[in-house]
Amino acid sequence: MAQLVKLQDYVSRYQVDLKRYPTQFVRLKKQQWDRTKEEWERGSFTSEWIEKEDEVVVEYKKKSLFSILFPKSKKEIVEDLDWGNKELTEEIPVSEESTTLLFEPKLVYKPQTKEELKRMYLDQLFHFQLKWASSTLREKSYVDPKYMRDTLLRDFTLKLPDNYFVFYYPILKLKKAPIELDIILVLPTEVVCIVVLEGKNSDAFIGSGERFWLKKSGKDEKKILNPTINLNRMESILGQIFQQQDVELPIKKVILSRNGYIDYPGNSFNTEFVDTRKFPEWFLSLKSSHSPMKHMQFKAAQAILDLVQTTSYSRSSWDIGNEETNE
Repeated sequence: MAQLVKLQDYVSRYQVDLKRYPTQFVRLKKQQWDRTKEEWERGSFTSEWIEKEDEVVVEYKKKSLFSILFPKSKKEIVEDLDWGNKELTEEIPVSEESTTLLFEPKLVYKPQTKEELKRMYLDQLFHFQLKWASSTLREKSYVDPKYMRDTLLRDFTLKLPDNYFVFYYPILKLKKAPIELDIILVLPTEVVCIVVLEGKNSDAFIGSGERFWLKKSGKDEKKILNPTINLNRMESILGQIFQQQDVELPIKKVILSRNGYIDYPGNSFNTEFVDTRKFPEWFLSLKSSHSPMKHMQFKAAQAILDLVQTTSYSRSSWDIGNEETNE
């Protein structure tokens, strides 16, 4: 499960201590899963496990969670999950303080199989990740509800390895001006910049070297801004940041359309075009990295975090008191 380090301009736990929280998150995820699985296998769930008024229950009632989030077969889902901690083999200084913002999974119904239990657990873990990516002990940001339903964000966080850092449309403050970037994945050995093209299923995006591309949706045609403009800007900004901070990681560029087709005649230097035909193979390759977290990866992520813009408000003393009880 990739780590959601920065979401828009929301305040993030990772801004407080980048070295501490990635390892802490992985440890917490595994410990709570082991506890949840053990309780389920023993059949010893009690009323304390049932969360009757939780927001997750509301989401379950609205629509079948599995049909929305997990279209694949049960077997494929289970094989996608990596519950180990193999990637944390490189020594990184980590604080041994107690876990903050305690994650306690709740039963919203009684799962009949381990696969159902994992789905329920991961969905609640995703909500927990959004909480970590939008709050600290003292501050909090308002989260747009659209991120709860963002299938690409779920794919990146739920299916990519624990040792990946995700910056999801972060806003950087450069020369006193806010600049919104697209998606940045900071991997142990490289950085991937992604611009997403998505519309209706089977939309076609006709590319060129001009300022505008053509989007075809059935009989309708529409001009859209050439996505390589944003992509090249991201590469340029990150390149300058990394050069100033002595970060040595290659930057790759991807234009992604999970449900459409990209037709780009000719070649574009150092840019990969991933459409609905290439997406399964590309995503499988993306999540197959077994490299541990590395010092240069942390250095790259920190260099970006040092420039992010944050919009938040101070939490009430009552809210803080509740959380301190859990620490």
